[in-house]
Amino acid sequence: MFGLEKPGRSGGFPNMACVGDFNVLSSSIPATKVELSVSCRNLLDRDTFSKSDPICVLYTQAIGNKEWREFGRTEVIDNTLNPDFVRKFIMDYFFEERENLRFDFYDVDSKSPNLSKHDFLGQMFCTLGEIVGSQGSRLQKSIVGIPGKKCGTVIVTAEELGCCRDSVLMQFCANKLDKKDFFGKSDPFLVFYRSNEDGSFTICHKTEVVKNTLNPVWQAFKISVRALCNGDYDRTIKVEVYDWDRDGSHDFIGEFTTSYRELSRGQSQFNVYEVINPKKKGKKKKYVNSGTVTLLSFLIETEVSFLDYIKGGTQINFTVAIDFTASNGNPSQPTSLHYMNPYQLNAYGMALKAVGEIIQDYDSDKMFPALGFGARLPPDGRVSHEFALNGNPQNPYCHGIDGVMEAYYRSLKSVQLYGPTNFAPVINHVARYAASVKDGSQYFVLLIITDGVISDMAQTKESIVNASKLPMSIIIVGVGPAEFDAMEELDGDVVRISSRGKFAERDIVQFVPFRDYIDRSGNHVLSMARLAKDVLAEIPEQFLSYMRVRGIKPSPAPPPYTPPIHVLQTQI
Repeated sequence: MFGLEKPGRSGGFPNMACVGDFNVLSSSIPATKVELSVSCRNLLDRDTFSKSDPICVLYTQAIGNKEWREFGRTEVIDNTLNPDFVRKFIMDYFFEERENLRFDFYDVDSKSPNLSKHDFLGQMFCTLGEIVGSQGSRLQKSIVGIPGKKCGTVIVTAEELGCCRDSVLMQFCANKLDKKDFFGKSDPFLVFYRSNEDGSFTICHKTEVVKNTLNPVWQAFKISVRALCNGDYDRTIKVEVYDWDRDGSHDFIGEFTTSYRELSRGQSQFNVYEVINPKKKGKKKKYVNSGTVTLLSFLIETEVSFLDYIKGGTQINFTVAIDFTASNGNPSQPTSLHYMNPYQLNAYGMALKAVGEIIQDYDSDKMFPALGFGARLPPDGRVSHEFALNGNPQNPYCHGIDGVMEAYYRSLKSVQLYGPTNFAPVINHVARYAASVKDGSQYFVLLIITDGVISDMAQTKESIVNASKLPMSIIIVGVGPAEFDAMEELDGDVVRISSRGKFAERDIVQFVPFRDYIDRSGNHVLSMARLAKDVLAEIPEQFLSYMRVRGIKPSPAPPPYTPPIHVLQTQI
């Protein structure tokens, strides 16, 4: 029987997920990593004289093409319909990407690694966001795939790996460094590198320069353990010491190596390092060193992460606001940005779907308020900058992204595109809700899709400055060929947005022009995945900045729940 080897050994299988497997191959810092645990209840019984011997195989789907690739396999558990698999799947997690997953289950009948030689027990499809966004980051779904049969249920739990979240606060000083400057002493600074699997080094921190001293004390600095050693405590960390020169040709004083494990001993005789200059050492017989560097303090801090809040039950509420101004063009004409093409989505529909499909995984009721602005409404033709797309001002909620799309198309047929382009009313609409729940249990994301030139800039800035104190973020997608200079100003990445002398407390606006994501080859799947990635990438940090400023800690996650095992009476 294969799969009986100890968890953690790969037993001849490609890409086996191992307990505590950690991918140290990539020199780029991964997103946070999550560990997926899989259990099943009431699997199909395919064996005549005993119960099934199940294995779980995980597949992931590349963005842009629909091809499924095997990610890994669990061990085989003999003779059970209720397996709790020991071997975990460890995956990179990005909030801003949609990671499609497929779990296939087989009853293993021989030692062959070829899955077609074993009995198929069914499968389950989901996204990584769906697992993480479920209560307690625990998703329970029915297994499907065999017509007319109840295939049981699967429970997948996501746990964020701890080593991704630690930061360290360190301080160093040096003694008797080599004098490098003709007039005066050296101006020393330190450069830290983490080593990669191939022996190369990647820079991860530079200290400030301390002027005119051979005995500098540098300021304490904070760095994530991921950046310092990619979570591998015994990996080499190289530190180079330089004398700063104004022209950029900094003089090399010397270097030393250490590791996270050594540094974590804190201030002690083990953490006084000789600074060695290999060239000098090779030339001078009496060379001892070029000074010493001493670790003064080492403090580990565990950062709370976006996932801690999601796991503790914080809901992300998604609202969409669509620009119905006349500058979009007549929806019945192909040149219009609102053109209702029966064969493909228009720019508004594509942007809405790209962003909404990812965010909806974090909203448990999947009910989204959908608003329009800049149109004349039936029956009397009054202009509105805050109307419900579903025609119900008391209840503007639509079910799922598909419900929002449906309401959008219905509105196009009933309202008259008009103007002007006012953002403040829809921002204030969401802000009213956000102001009523400031305890960290809910966070609001407003997606505004617009063709551009804004008419109420002063009011919008005022609304954004006020909203920056609330649990909300604003995403603006600009469609069409207009100049979007005003939007860049609202984005506030270069200059923090202000209104009447008051600056925004935090940066809450992210703007992207849709035209930057049009794929000339027509591969909209890939280009929309890039759009979603870019507009959503800042949300977790904006979310955390609100929680930090308010001192809100994540709620404790609900206790892990293992579903009961139902013993099925089988007829003999």
